[in-house]
Amino acid sequence: MTAISLHWQKWFCLAAMALLATSASARGSLPEFTDLIEQASPAVVKINTIERRSGRRQFPQGNQDIPDIFRHLFEPRRMPERQAQSLGSGFIVSEDGYILTNNHVIDGADEIHVRLLDRREYQAEVIGTDERSDIALLKIEEDNLPTLEFADDDELKVGQWVLAIGSPFGLDFSASAGIVSAIGRSIPSDKNENYVPFIQTDVAINPGNSGGPLFNLDGEVVGINSQIYTRSGGSIGLSFAIPVSVAREVMNQLKEKGRVDRGWLGVVIQEVDKDLAASFGLSKPVGALIAQMEPGSPADKGGLKVGDVIIRFGKTRIESSSDLPHAVGAVAPGTEVAITVMREGRKKVLEVEVGTLGGSPKLARGTAPEPESGGRLGVLVGEVDPRLRNSWQVSGGVMVKRVFPGSPAAGAGLRPGDVIVQLGFEKIESLQGFEDTVADLPADSLLPVRFYRQGRALFRSLSIKD
Repeated sequence: MTAISLHWQKWFCLAAMALLATSASARGSLPEFTDLIEQASPAVVKINTIERRSGRRQFPQGNQDIPDIFRHLFEPRRMPERQAQSLGSGFIVSEDGYILTNNHVIDGADEIHVRLLDRREYQAEVIGTDERSDIALLKIEEDNLPTLEFADDDELKVGQWVLAIGSPFGLDFSASAGIVSAIGRSIPSDKNENYVPFIQTDVAINPGNSGGPLFNLDGEVVGINSQIYTRSGGSIGLSFAIPVSVAREVMNQLKEKGRVDRGWLGVVIQEVDKDLAASFGLSKPVGALIAQMEPGSPADKGGLKVGDVIIRFGKTRIESSSDLPHAVGAVAPGTEVAITVMREGRKKVLEVEVGTLGGSPKLARGTAPEPESGGRLGVLVGEVDPRLRNSWQVSGGVMVKRVFPGSPAAGAGLRPGDVIVQLGFEKIESLQGFEDTVADLPADSLLPVRFYRQGRALFRSLSIKD
């Protein structure tokens, strides 16, 4: 054998050994779930619900002249009772039988049956539900049950391994694993409420997993599986869980008083974009802009103003508008919180006591003159119809009648029917006030404009080029 052959043989042997070592190392770095599943599964439950539905056959209309001998054939009859069934998952949080699941799993149910891994079955009682967080607390009559422990708040990180156990499509106690894709996802409800900073994962979650636990590698519950994003009805790697910080607080309140009290400010907020940030004196888009405020609300009493940009609520930094509802809802009503705002380009701190959460009229034509250019803003305005003012609860302001293409008003997105109530940092009380304010607006600067559209207050930014 030549020296060259020996050299290549030695090289291949070394390469094979390195490949085997790398493969072994990779296997060693992957998580092992067998012990976790074995220890946690006894405390996970399958939930079956029954909703009874009955109907009645209606008497046919227009048959009042039917002879009595045949009338019994057309009288309304009670339809057979039908049962609608659904399924989900849950988990035991106390040895005496308290169980957490999703509200939507048991909503409307007449009977709730809970099944354990060892095939024991119980009928559950609803202790309390919270639609806003989609959490329900159940109770079964049993002692010495296996339980799961919650992880500490705010320890979960993007990229961590997580595992779900549940009953997808009725396949009892199935396990699936993945990683945390994002934290603090904002998913407004159908009522446009947003009180849950969801955990996003790529764990395979399917119908039937709802209400089941999401674990870290220590076997602690980090969330309650709640929603999936799908086009097909099955998992596509976008699943969302309620974080343990929300679940723990809701559970404690439901257990103590059967309801959940949340903090409330009484403001309507919107996102701050790049142009609005510049117009409000911010170095970057950050915070929650107050576009509207309820009179007499905690925010009003605490000195907050429309146009303030909330950048910190207590110890929580408000990076985007969706952060504020999460922070406020987590605070106990009656708590005083320091709120940091940007107001007219300056930072200000206010102490606010948090409260407790609990068709448009026709537009009239204005009487203002209608110059062809629309002035510096490129907009024609008029008086606001008193009926509209009452309906939208607007004081002062002027109504947009026409917006000229290519004008600053058009660039700001103003439309006919909008009611302008603020330009720059000046309130608009009248037509004359509007004209005076427009005349004094600086050129080549981004300025906020606040207006109402279909009863909703909005902010935009505009820049005048003289």
